[in-house]
Amino acid sequence: MLTFLGFAMIATFLVLIMMKKMSPIAALVLIPALFCVFAGKGAHLGDYVIEGVGKLAPTAAMLMFAIVYFGLMIDVGLFDPIVRGILRFCKADPMRVVVGTAVLAAIVSLDGDGSTTFMITVSAMYPLYKRLGLSLVVMTGVAATANGVMNTLPWGGPTARAATALKLDAADIFVPMIPALAVGLLFVFALAYGLGLRERRRVGVLALPRRKAPGEAAEVAEVAEDEQTEGVEGDLVAAAAGSAAQGGCAGSAAPGASTGPTPPATAASTPAATGSAAGAAPEDGFQGLDPDRATLRPRLYWFNAGLTVALLAAMIMELLPIPVLFLLGAALALTVNFPHMPDQKARLAAHADNVLNVAGMVFAAAVFTGVLTGTGMVKHMADWLVEAIPEGMGPHMALVTGLLSLPLTYFMSNDGFYFGVLPVLAEAGAAHGVSPLEIARASLVGQALHMSSPLVPAVYVLVGMARVEFGDHTRFTVKWAALTSLVVLAAGMLFGII
Repeated sequence: MLTFLGFAMIATFLVLIMMKKMSPIAALVLIPALFCVFAGKGAHLGDYVIEGVGKLAPTAAMLMFAIVYFGLMIDVGLFDPIVRGILRFCKADPMRVVVGTAVLAAIVSLDGDGSTTFMITVSAMYPLYKRLGLSLVVMTGVAATANGVMNTLPWGGPTARAATALKLDAADIFVPMIPALAVGLLFVFALAYGLGLRERRRVGVLALPRRKAPGEAAEVAEVAEDEQTEGVEGDLVAAAAGSAAQGGCAGSAAPGASTGPTPPATAASTPAATGSAAGAAPEDGFQGLDPDRATLRPRLYWFNAGLTVALLAAMIMELLPIPVLFLLGAALALTVNFPHMPDQKARLAAHADNVLNVAGMVFAAAVFTGVLTGTGMVKHMADWLVEAIPEGMGPHMALVTGLLSLPLTYFMSNDGFYFGVLPVLAEAGAAHGVSPLEIARASLVGQALHMSSPLVPAVYVLVGMARVEFGDHTRFTVKWAALTSLVVLAAGMLFGII
C-alpha cells in the first residue's frame, strides 16, 4: 500500500507541476499532506514536517546567505570580466552561447556546490540569452546537466555519501571513474553544440545594434562581429549585475517574462539574408543597468576576488560548515563594500525576493521529503524495486545499480538513496561476487539527472533566477540528463570501471 502511495504521490506532483496546474511550492506542501492522510498517518504529519524542516534547515541557511553573497559580488562587479570574456567568445552566435553556458557551468562546478554554480552561470548568461532571444530552458537544461556530471567530485556530496555508506575510500571510488565522467562531460558539450545549432537555425546569427547617441535614427547596417560585441558589451555586463537582484519567483515566471523561446532583439541575419535587420523588438524582462552603476567597487576588486577564492577553498577543505562560511562571507562582503547602513539595507532589500522565494521552496520541499521518509514510503519503494530484480541479474548488479540510480536519485534525496538503498544493492551484489567498489561507482551515474530533481533545492535557484517554469525545465531537461547518465554508464562499462 505504501509503495503504491509513494509512487502515486510523486507522479501526481510531477503531473500537476508539468501541466502548470499548481505552483511548485503549493504542490510540495499540499500533495504530500493529502497522501499522508490517505496513508492513515495524518496525525503524525506535524512530526514528519518538523523532522524534514530540521534536516533541510542548514541547506536553507546556506542558500539564503549564498544568494546574498553572490548577489553582492555581482553588484560590485566581480563577474563583469567573466561576462566580457564570454561575450567575446560568443560573438552573438547562439551556438557559442550555449556551448559557453556548458563550459562555464562545468568550470564553476569545481566548487562542489550547485547553488553557487547556478547563480554565477545564470548571472553571466541570462542577459545574453534575453538579448539574442534564445530559449531560457536551453540555458537551465545545459547548466543543470553539466553541473550534474561535475557533482560527482569527492567534495560534491554523492561520492562522499557512497564511501561512507559502504565504508570505502572516496578516492578509490572517484579516481577510476574519471574517464567515464570525462566522456559524460564531453557528451554534455556535444549536446550543447547540437542545441546551439538548433537555436542558431531558429534565430540565426544575430546582428546586434551598436549603441547610438540619443535621438539618432535607427540604421540598417552590416556590423562586423567584433563591432557587434563591443556595441552591446556594456549593456550585457550591466544586465548581468541586475539579473540576480531581479530574479523572479523560484519556479515561476516573472510577469511578462518568457520561459521559452523569445523574440530576438534584432531580426536575425540568416545565410539567405542580405545582412539587413529589422527594428529592435521589445525584450521582455531584459533591463540593463548603468555600466557605471553606483554599486560597482573597482578599488575593492581584488579584495572581493580574494575573499571569494578563500571562501570556495574553505568549502572544499571543509574548514567550517558551508552555511557558516556563507554567513561569515556575506557579512564581511556587505560590511567592507557598503560600510554605510542605508547602502547595506538597500543591497539586502535588492536580493530579498530571491532569498525569500528560494528559502520558502526549500522548506516546502521539507514537507515532501518528511512525508516520504516518515511514512515509510521511501523504504517500501526501495525494497519493492530491489525485490523486483530478477535472480539472474545478480552477477550484473553493478549495471542494475547504475540503471536504478537514475529514477531513485531523481525521486529520492541523495541521503535516502546512498544510505538507504545502496547498502542493500551492495549486499545483493556481494552475494554474486560483485565488488562494493563497482556498486559505489555505478551509483554515481544518475547524478546528471538528479540535479533536476524537484527534491534538489539548488534547482529552484536555477529556475528562479532564469525566470523559467519548473515544469518547462523538467520537460526539456529530463530526457537529455537521463541520456547523459546512460552515456556515463556505458563508458564505465566499456572501460571496465563498472
